[in-house]
Amino acid sequence: MVVAVFGGSFDPFHEGHFQVVKEALKTLDLDKLFVIPTYLNPFKSSFFLSETVRFQKVKKALAGFEKVEVLDFEISQKRQVTTYETISYLKIKYDLDKIYFIIGADNLKSLKKWHNYNELEKLVEFVVAKRDGIKVPENYKTLDIKVDISSTKLRRDMRVEKIVNLLDEKKAENIQVFDMRGSDYFVDDVIIATTLSDKHGFALADYLKPVLREVGEKSINLEQSEDWTIVDLGDMLIHLMSSDYRAKYNLEEFLSQREN
Repeated sequence: MVVAVFGGSFDPFHEGHFQVVKEALKTLDLDKLFVIPTYLNPFKSSFFLSETVRFQKVKKALAGFEKVEVLDFEISQKRQVTTYETISYLKIKYDLDKIYFIIGADNLKSLKKWHNYNELEKLVEFVVAKRDGIKVPENYKTLDIKVDISSTKLRRDMRVEKIVNLLDEKKAENIQVFDMRGSDYFVDDVIIATTLSDKHGFALADYLKPVLREVGEKSINLEQSEDWTIVDLGDMLIHLMSSDYRAKYNLEEFLSQREN
């Protein structure tokens, strides 16, 4: 059996990942394509979405591909799992004649640092998904991927969307988002919303805490008063303000002038 293995955090799974799967099925003569979300990438210390959420999202996104199987081997270990361990597991479990292992072009620079790399390269043939601006040596088989979407940008957009949706659901008014990246401001994003009362501001902050922790926030600092609650996430500020305070301080005008 000839298979390809496509692993990663998929944090979140996005169009770039989807195109890698499609191109692998088109380019490589495969009996099966195993997609294996990591529990925790060996080169990272945390994740944005939980392993359960990531696994379910990948399964749902790829449900239409007959030759694709999404495996929970790594996330079921509840620990960091090296590629060598995963490939060794697959060779024991399946009768495999050939294993392609798909990596992004950005992984090439660190590839030889992978655990048991010398043994790993005897077990698999690396296939590189091309990425704009990264030269791939000619000895590698490649996948020509046209989509280049940053997972970091997607995570940022998802976080903003979750916060805005929750504030809207909990009756905050006139919600505005300011993208401060590229400016000289000290955070990347600012969200402002009007509260209905002092208790409403406190309640909104409480509603936000579990949602923020769900998307990986570890540091949530609060400054609270009857008219103004500030949620400080380090790279983002959320201002929950009474209508009087919002009109008085007019942060929108200040941020609009500095927004990129």
